[in-house]
Amino acid sequence: MNRKLLIRLIGVLLCFYGFAFAQEPKYPTKPITIVVGYAPGGSTDTVARLIGQEITNAMGRPVIVENRPGASQNIAAEYVARAPKDGYTLFMAAASVTVNISIYSKLNYDPVKDFAQVEIMGTVPHLLVVHPSFPATSIEELIAYIKKNPGKLNYASAGIGTSPHLSGELFKKMINVDVTHMPFKGAAPAVTGVATGEAHFLFTTIGSAWGMLQAGKVKALGITSAQRSPQMPEIRTMIEGGLPGFVTLAWDGLLAPAGTPGNVISALNSVIVNAKKREDFSARLDKLGYNRIAGTPEDFRNFFLAEIERWRKVAKEGKITAE
Repeated sequence: MNRKLLIRLIGVLLCFYGFAFAQEPKYPTKPITIVVGYAPGGSTDTVARLIGQEITNAMGRPVIVENRPGASQNIAAEYVARAPKDGYTLFMAAASVTVNISIYSKLNYDPVKDFAQVEIMGTVPHLLVVHPSFPATSIEELIAYIKKNPGKLNYASAGIGTSPHLSGELFKKMINVDVTHMPFKGAAPAVTGVATGEAHFLFTTIGSAWGMLQAGKVKALGITSAQRSPQMPEIRTMIEGGLPGFVTLAWDGLLAPAGTPGNVISALNSVIVNAKKREDFSARLDKLGYNRIAGTPEDFRNFFLAEIERWRKVAKEGKITAE
């Protein structure tokens, strides 16, 4: 092959690849699915729908929220971990995804290796909630009632290994009285369980309990933040109720399958970060009780890894296991 022909062939190939690159479809070109590991109605589900609408508005493609509840998000997490690495199947994860690695003897996914972090929505404290007719109107009265009835009460949670479950276990440990754990498939069913009298109390997020609180079907006795919440300043902290150091926080954040292209991760991160800068969107997160955090995917990954280590210690000390 002479030199002129070789140069001409190289030129043709460069033109071909340049054309192919130019014609590469821009993300997204089809609907996006956000998978939630809980039943509809809880705060994780609510924030997934809020973000879904923001992605639709910014990117022009519909977003479907798909609920796959059960097994403390493991069903949803495994599904997304095995999904194509193209940005069209995402996971709105809650705190328990960083707990499961410490309490389950076997997982069909690796929360460290199988996910790429997109953006954290924020952290949110839990409310200590009881039925309105429950014979306690304060944290102290609840503790006294439990101590008078050891082994007779139960508490609900959004599932084994969730932050509400661990909050309940911490509460049991600090008051040193046995209370039976009653796991539900999500925060909304757990709140309903207290509202109907099936369970005596639970720890849950403001967003998950808000509707029932407004309807007077449950009442809040305390909150698990270090200071009182601006959204509910009348609710005393667990610390004020006589439990020093009782601080537990939930969080929600968007994950993608590991290996998802960096430009896709960046595009989704930008949509969420920009949304959190707007007053209207921020107000909706505030109503759900979120302490907003905005950062990079790397910031979220560092937080994610730190959460795994923090809950590993809590699970070990509490001897919490699940199968």
